[in-house]
Amino acid sequence: MDLKACIEQMETGEQDAALTALQSYNTELLGGLVLGFLTRELQPSCQLACLETVRILSRDKHCLEPFISRSAMSILARYAASSPSENSDQEVIVESLKSISNILLHNETGQVRLLCSLLFVQVRFFDLRITFLLTALKMDVRAQLVQELHGLSLLGNQLDATLGVCWPDTLETARAGLEDVPPEQLPPLSRQQIELAMEILKILFNVTFDTARRKVDEEEAAEYRHLGAILRHCLMSHADEEERTEEFHSHTVHLLGNLPLLCLDVLLIPKVQEGSVEYMGVNMDAVSMLLGYMEKTLDRGHKLKETLIPSLTLLTESARVHRETRKFLRSKVLPPLRDVKNKPEVGSALRNKLVRIMTCIDTDVKDCAAEFLFVLCKESVSRFIKYTGYGNAAGLLAARGLLRGGRDSGIYSEDEESDTEEYREAKAHINPITGVVQEEQPNPMEGMTEEQKELEAMKLVYMFDKLSRTNLIQPMQLGMDGKMSEISPEDLHKLAHNPLFQPEEPANSDSEEEA
Repeated sequence: MDLKACIEQMETGEQDAALTALQSYNTELLGGLVLGFLTRELQPSCQLACLETVRILSRDKHCLEPFISRSAMSILARYAASSPSENSDQEVIVESLKSISNILLHNETGQVRLLCSLLFVQVRFFDLRITFLLTALKMDVRAQLVQELHGLSLLGNQLDATLGVCWPDTLETARAGLEDVPPEQLPPLSRQQIELAMEILKILFNVTFDTARRKVDEEEAAEYRHLGAILRHCLMSHADEEERTEEFHSHTVHLLGNLPLLCLDVLLIPKVQEGSVEYMGVNMDAVSMLLGYMEKTLDRGHKLKETLIPSLTLLTESARVHRETRKFLRSKVLPPLRDVKNKPEVGSALRNKLVRIMTCIDTDVKDCAAEFLFVLCKESVSRFIKYTGYGNAAGLLAARGLLRGGRDSGIYSEDEESDTEEYREAKAHINPITGVVQEEQPNPMEGMTEEQKELEAMKLVYMFDKLSRTNLIQPMQLGMDGKMSEISPEDLHKLAHNPLFQPEEPANSDSEEEA
C-alpha cells in the first residue's frame, strides 16, 4: 500500500480501516524502506533515526514481517555488534539492541534466523551473549541450532579460531605460531580471547546438555572427539589472572562433563613430550590438570555443589571407563597406605580431604566424593573400607546394599594389591570402623556370667523398645541382602517383654531423662 492509499483510508474516519491501512503501510513499505536504507553508508545520526523507527515499529507483533527475514536480522545484528568509537555510535548500538529485543520477544522465527545472522558472520561478544541467552531459554532453538545449523561444528570452529588453535596431528592441538612451545610455557591468552571463548563454552554447554544421557552415532562421536581435543587445549591454556583462568577452566570442565564418556579418551591422546606428566607411557597432562583444579575447589570449600561436583564427576567417570586414568588417579589419591595411626579423615593429603567430605551435610557432595574413591578402589568393598574406614563408607555401602561386603558389578582390570609393610604389621589391630590402629579396651563383660550378659542385653533391647515407642529412634536391622530395614514395633516389643529376661522397671519410667 502506498502513502496516498493509506491517507485515503484514514480520511474515512473508520477505525478498522485506518488500523488495517497503517499496519499494511508499516509492514509493506516503511519497514522495508528503513531496512534498505540501513544497508547504505550513513552518518551516525541517520543510522540512529532509522533504528529508532525500527524500534517503534517492532513493538507491534503484527508488524514484524519486514524484520524477521534473514537479511533483516543480519542488518540489525551488524549494527548491534559494531564497535563504538563515538558517543553517537553507542546510541546506534543501543537502538539496534532494543529492536532485536522486541523481535525476539514477539517472534520465534526471528530467534532462529538471528542465530544464523550472528554465527555466520564475524563473531563478537554481543553475538555470543544473545546466542547463549536464546539457547538457555529456548529448548527448541537449542535443537534447531544443533540439527539445522550444524551448531556443534560451527561453534567448535569459532572456539578453534578464537584460541588460535592449529592441528599438528589428528586430535592433537597447539597454539598457531608456537607449535614447539611446551603448554606450561605458552603466553597467556588475551582478555578478549578468554571472554569470547567462555561465551562459546557456555553456548556449547547448553546445546550438549543431554548428550551424556543418550547414544551418539559415529559422525556425532567424531564431532565430540574433535571438540574434546579443543577442550583439552583449553585446560592447558591460561589467562593473565588466576581468577580468570579458574573461571575459564570451570566452563571447560562443565562442558567436558557433557561429552559422551567414550570420547574422553582424547584427553590421553597427545604424545608424551619433555615436561609432560607421564604414567604407563600415556600423557596425563590434562588429567593432572583436572585433578589439580578439583583439589583447588575442594580447598576453597565454597559452593562445593556448584564447583566441586562437576570436576569430581568428570574424574570419576573417566576413571571408570579408562584404565590408565584410574590407575594414575589412584596413585595420586590413594597411594599405598602407610599412615595407620591417624583416622582417614585426619590430615592434609587429598585422600584425607575427600574422606572428610564423605560426611558432608550436602548429600550430593558427599555421595560424589564417596563414588570417586569407590571407583578408584575398583568398587571393592574391602579396599574401600581400608582407605576410608567403615564408618565413613557406610553411607555408600548401604545405598548399594553392600554393607555385608562383596563387590559391585563394575568391570575393572586386574592389578596387584601392594600393601605397605606398615599396613601389613598393623592390619590385625586396625579398627575397621575408624580405619586406624586402636588401643585395646578392657572388656566390660569380663567376669560376668552368661545369665548376667543375657540380662544386660535384654535391658538394652527394652530401652530400644521404649525409645522406639516414643518415636525418638527407629531401630534397624541388617537384612540378608545387605540392606538396612526397619525392625517392626511388634517384634521389638515381643523381644523386650520376654518374661525370662524382663528387667526391673525404673522408678520414673516415663521421664525423658531415664529413656
